[in-house]
Amino acid sequence: MSHDNGDVVVAGAGLIGLAIAFELAERGAAVRVYDRAEPARAASWAGAGMLAPFTERIADETMLALCLASLEEYPRFVARIAESSGIDPHLKLDGVFYAAFGEPELDGLRAQAKALHERGVAAGLLDRGQALSSEPWLAATLSGALVKHNEGHVDNRRLGRALSAACRSRGVRIERSEQLAIECDGRRVLGVAVDRGFVAAGSVVNACGAWAAELPGVPLDCVPPVVPVKGQMLALAAPAGFVRRATWVPGAYLVPRDDGRLLIGATVEAAGFDERVTAQGMHELLHAALRAAPSLGGFAVTEQWAGLRPGTPDELPVLGATSLEGFFLATGHYRNGILLTPATARLIADAVETGHDSALLPFSLDRFGTEDSLPKRITHA
Repeated sequence: MSHDNGDVVVAGAGLIGLAIAFELAERGAAVRVYDRAEPARAASWAGAGMLAPFTERIADETMLALCLASLEEYPRFVARIAESSGIDPHLKLDGVFYAAFGEPELDGLRAQAKALHERGVAAGLLDRGQALSSEPWLAATLSGALVKHNEGHVDNRRLGRALSAACRSRGVRIERSEQLAIECDGRRVLGVAVDRGFVAAGSVVNACGAWAAELPGVPLDCVPPVVPVKGQMLALAAPAGFVRRATWVPGAYLVPRDDGRLLIGATVEAAGFDERVTAQGMHELLHAALRAAPSLGGFAVTEQWAGLRPGTPDELPVLGATSLEGFFLATGHYRNGILLTPATARLIADAVETGHDSALLPFSLDRFGTEDSLPKRITHA
């Protein structure tokens, strides 16, 4: 590592934090991860695991390139985690299906297909018959579909369990602590204060997700402008194979799991740190799903939940070194945290190990300018 004290502390045990810890441990670092809750239980647990960079319509080309690089890394990344943990995260890159109902929606898919083909992205348009043959559970009002062939999904809850086990197999200490605060002098980070006292560290990584701006002890010019963006989801009990591929319909997406759950998501709400499941949120998701597929109406609702995504003013992550020596940021991934896990882990580990993070400069905290543009720390009653 680049500092005399090779120990690294990662604040936040979501997929991003755990993957960074695993990557650093594989490179020989002594790593501790601290979180107030169980590992991989916040946004990491709440998501659907979609790995679909072109779905998000990312306008920023640098961000899209990072997402595509991370998607390309996923098979190798999952293989490493599975080998170290004995847990298969169920990666499926068998394409994502986009359903159109009516000619205007189909025109939109045709335009998408043209743009994708111009970029050399594998995608195929299906007429109504082909689309219904591919996903027969959809409504007869289906007009056609677009399949983006190399996108897919991972079981993020299994990935969280696998990463926790893989970290422990590499000697990473994952500990719960109600108290977690940065300790630093005027120049560099010294470590963290936790329930049991002070833990020295040569490097500290803030991977606190939606709570990244809440980490105490951080100089104001190192606080990322991250705010929580709520997402609600639900799951139905569906027969295995009923829905074959991750499917987007107007107003919702549906992701089949091998355990028989069919995930339906997700709302996008500015609701602070409110993680309640609401009647309105459930209504929006069920209305969109049942309008596209009345055949789902008889299935049991088995679970409802909400999570908080880490949003930023420009919807791009905040990654890399800060003005406080040894203090790094790995947050603000918004809707792409699960997708960006492999690339974020590799690049942050590079920055911690070598002190060089030129690949992360487009995502630096410096892009937000002065202190005035940074969030005012929220004080809890």
